[in-house]
Amino acid sequence: MTDSPASAPPLHTPLNALYRSLGGKMVPFAGYDMPVQFPSGILAEHQHVRAGAGLFDVSHMGQIRLTAKAGQSAAAALETLVPGDIAGLKPGQQRYTQLTSESGGILDDLMVTSTGDHLLLVVNAACKDGDLAHLRARLQDRVEIEPMFARGLLALQGPLAVRALSRLAPSVAGLAFMTGAFARIDGADCYVTRSGYTGCDGFEISTPGDACEPIARALLAMAEVKPIGLGARDSLRLEAGLCLYGHDIDTATTPVEAGLLWSIGKERRVTGGFPGAAVVQRQIAEGPPRRRVGLRPDGRTIARENSDIVDASGTKVGMVTSGGFGPSVSGPIAMGYVDRAHAAAGTKLEMMVRGKPVPAEIVAMPFVKHTYWRG
Repeated sequence: MTDSPASAPPLHTPLNALYRSLGGKMVPFAGYDMPVQFPSGILAEHQHVRAGAGLFDVSHMGQIRLTAKAGQSAAAALETLVPGDIAGLKPGQQRYTQLTSESGGILDDLMVTSTGDHLLLVVNAACKDGDLAHLRARLQDRVEIEPMFARGLLALQGPLAVRALSRLAPSVAGLAFMTGAFARIDGADCYVTRSGYTGCDGFEISTPGDACEPIARALLAMAEVKPIGLGARDSLRLEAGLCLYGHDIDTATTPVEAGLLWSIGKERRVTGGFPGAAVVQRQIAEGPPRRRVGLRPDGRTIARENSDIVDASGTKVGMVTSGGFGPSVSGPIAMGYVDRAHAAAGTKLEMMVRGKPVPAEIVAMPFVKHTYWRG
């Protein structure tokens, strides 16, 4: 993910002042001034999310609303740009999908939710301006495209998230994973989805910009809820085996290589109709040249992004795209891409760390079992 140029002043989310007052260590991220951690530290924040409820400020993400023009379908229009089954969404249902290029690469990954009369998109912060231009260039004759970049977005994650949020909006307890609904929270009209990027149960709450801080304060006043920074967000999503755009997926990566075939509608794997469909269909039929895999290093050495992966002869067969310490597994973990011939679980390889080989094994992901609530 590419940050804004150093000369550009960082943007602020609606929670910037609040999270600074709570001791957040602020860093530049995707052009925004964001908290990477709080005084308790990344390890404690990670463990709190796994056991309690953590509140993440994700207001830097881009929210966009698509509404069909007369005689048109917003879902059908969006399907010309993504491989996901959008037309099959019922009101309140949500899908994960990708904007693809003509070469099959991933321009961005996003969440799409149907409210019945329009679609709500959440895209990555560093890509949102480009995504908006992409949508306008290709869809504006069929849909009204409304950027909602001033809205707040909170992610409340962890097994106690439902207990906390239900105090403010009892109806959210009935939502299942990957569904959403409008809700009145602390006097504000919000849209809540039971989703997130930690592998835990939890919610994402889209708020009016001026309501974001009051809602965050109301949640943080609860014993179960603590503020969480970007550091723990990264270790949580890595344990969950989830891709980070600009690192694990990008314009040179296809959904098939990335292990995201499950996100492509079964009918669309056959009919295509999205950019790069021919490439994706060929890789489905023949297998991709490389695959995203999980790796568990021997010992305690951590292999970071861009570490080479080599076979027993020292020949490079891949590269690490994300790596770090997994607090929930008490050891180092990594993900990356390797040639198809080396991608089977159980394959022994080595990761080069500061010029020295570290033995590792290909393992299935996620590293930690997902605990989504499916009803």
